[in-house]
Amino acid sequence: MEYEKGYKRVEDSLTEWAYCLQYKDINGFGRLYGGRLMEMIDEVAGIAAIRHCGGNVITAAVDNLQFKKGVYLNEIIVVIARLTYVGRTSMDVRVDTYVEAKDTGERRPINRAYFTEVCVDDEGNPVPVKYGLLCENESQRAEALFAEKKRAMRKERTSI
Repeated sequence: MEYEKGYKRVEDSLTEWAYCLQYKDINGFGRLYGGRLMEMIDEVAGIAAIRHCGGNVITAAVDNLQFKKGVYLNEIIVVIARLTYVGRTSMDVRVDTYVEAKDTGERRPINRAYFTEVCVDDEGNPVPVKYGLLCENESQRAEALFAEKKRAMRKERTSI
């Protein structure tokens, strides 16, 4: 695949993963452990970032993690990750999680989170991301603008 002017499209790193919940994933209330879901979405966010940068990544931050609905044994969850912003060494990844109805395939949202992934070398040191992000529609441009605002707010909070 050839990339024009050092950019990749949002779709180039889009990652979708499906999983049927098992007993090992369920807490004492009969629902999916929140920590297990966090593990799953962290993995999918990392894969999307690896697909974009073509190298190693580490998770630096998680923003706006929202648990909207419970998920139960034998339900199918679908996790979808897409890049929303690329900086010098970091990438912002939006991760949406759904429960998929077995009979109709209809999906209802259960979780959304934003991950900051940092491109690193073999020693774990940050390195520049090789490709910028080509936002091809208004929705993608709005996500990129939202990511820039979040990054500015995070920098402001950490400088105090």
